[in-house]
Amino acid sequence: MTVVVVTGAGAGVGRATAREFARRGCDVGLISRDPERLESAAAELRALGVRACPAPADVADPEALDRAASAIEAELGPIDVWVNDAMATIFAPVAEITPAEYRRATEVTYLGTVYGVQAALKRMKPRGHGTIINVGSALAYRSVPLQSAYCGAKAAIRGFTDSLRSELMHDGLKITLTMVHLPAVNTPQFDWALNRMGRRAQPVPPIYEPEVPARAIVFAAFHPRREIWVGLPTVIAILANRIAPGLVDRYLATHGYSGQLTNEPLPADAPANLFDPVAGPYGAHGRFSAQSRNTSLEMFTDRHKTAAYAGLATIALLTAAHLLARRYDV
Repeated sequence: MTVVVVTGAGAGVGRATAREFARRGCDVGLISRDPERLESAAAELRALGVRACPAPADVADPEALDRAASAIEAELGPIDVWVNDAMATIFAPVAEITPAEYRRATEVTYLGTVYGVQAALKRMKPRGHGTIINVGSALAYRSVPLQSAYCGAKAAIRGFTDSLRSELMHDGLKITLTMVHLPAVNTPQFDWALNRMGRRAQPVPPIYEPEVPARAIVFAAFHPRREIWVGLPTVIAILANRIAPGLVDRYLATHGYSGQLTNEPLPADAPANLFDPVAGPYGAHGRFSAQSRNTSLEMFTDRHKTAAYAGLATIALLTAAHLLARRYDV
């Protein structure tokens, strides 16, 4: 029986991922801060016929995270797969985020991943095998305004992951490492992230249900790849930034604010989960299911990137030729 650990498993993509692993017959250790929400997630998995071990911990606390990993192994057995999904974001301009808030968002999103990897390696290296999946984002390649803390942390995870991959190869360990980059996803984070914009936040359309990235993460666990890009918007964002970053800068300066905010005013008592979990019956989904896609035909791995780059370069050349022809009436 495969034993999987998922951080950020109480809600959002982490909860959907835990459920997808359970559907594959895996036993799952669940880590997040809120014990009640974690127990609710564990009950969902047990109903699918697998063992589930909720282990409450703040991923920003390395000792607590290590204790959670030990508790999971004591109940479920050796950990085969570790998924780092816990994250925190802030919707605000750089000048309106305090140093303490930047520190906390970085500790959760970036250092939480680092500590998760260390907890996994501590257990996998003596056995010589295992699988680690770090959840990234299109924003690891192309940052957007108003989420500087999150974008910076995801970019840091990408650099950390590449460094670790070379170390694992050098040591000859059969520990696979994949980074799965996500598009905009319908999760509760848009209701509980710290927000100073005066309007409710939203994922930038097109929006995907959390089961879409969850399936990609499970795929990565059993079909190791260097990276997986989920959804065509992720591919477009990454490749467009490679080819015309200045143009993307200007586009986001014009559209990056409105795309992340609804017209609904932010309630004065809106919760914020940056320092403490937000109580409530939150699950995998947010409030955007009516606008979200539950399937995606696009899942690009490292095996597809050469073709993707070539295709985009061809489109760019044809577009340039067309514009020149129009300019000179050819």
